[in-house]
Amino acid sequence: MDTTVNKSLIINELSKLINKGNAHVTFDDAVEDIPLDKLAIVPENLPYNLWQLTEHIRIAQWDILEFCMNPRHKSPKWPDEYWPGAAEVPDRINWETSLKQIKADRQRFIQLLNDPDIDLYQPLAHGTGQNIFREALLIADHNAYHVGQIILIRRLLNIWKG
Repeated sequence: MDTTVNKSLIINELSKLINKGNAHVTFDDAVEDIPLDKLAIVPENLPYNLWQLTEHIRIAQWDILEFCMNPRHKSPKWPDEYWPGAAEVPDRINWETSLKQIKADRQRFIQLLNDPDIDLYQPLAHGTGQNIFREALLIADHNAYHVGQIILIRRLLNIWKG
């Protein structure tokens, strides 16, 4: 098979997986129309609220993107700097800023995938074996996991439309 066609096919599938999810609800659909007064509610027996999950997605996705693009990037301290505190209550500006950054970073990663100079399988020189292909799967997998949690919390709060 022509490697150009193969790379194009793989990039197309990875982009769909990251943007659309294929077998699950998209991030955009999962967070659509969440009332601000519900963001900080932690349902009984669950460790997180909708704001914490969304911010965690934002921080982790940003970290993966920056790791791929910047050899000098320093990741946040795990786990403390990957999660906002439970007492943190976002206002509309914080919420909208977080959502915009998630979408923008997702598109920046797709642009990285489409860079003709990028070898998807070449280990990153500053990593420990990671490559862009693996990091794309990591973003998709990580986000899908937490999107499921967002939907679960929305169901428990009776604010899921589906």
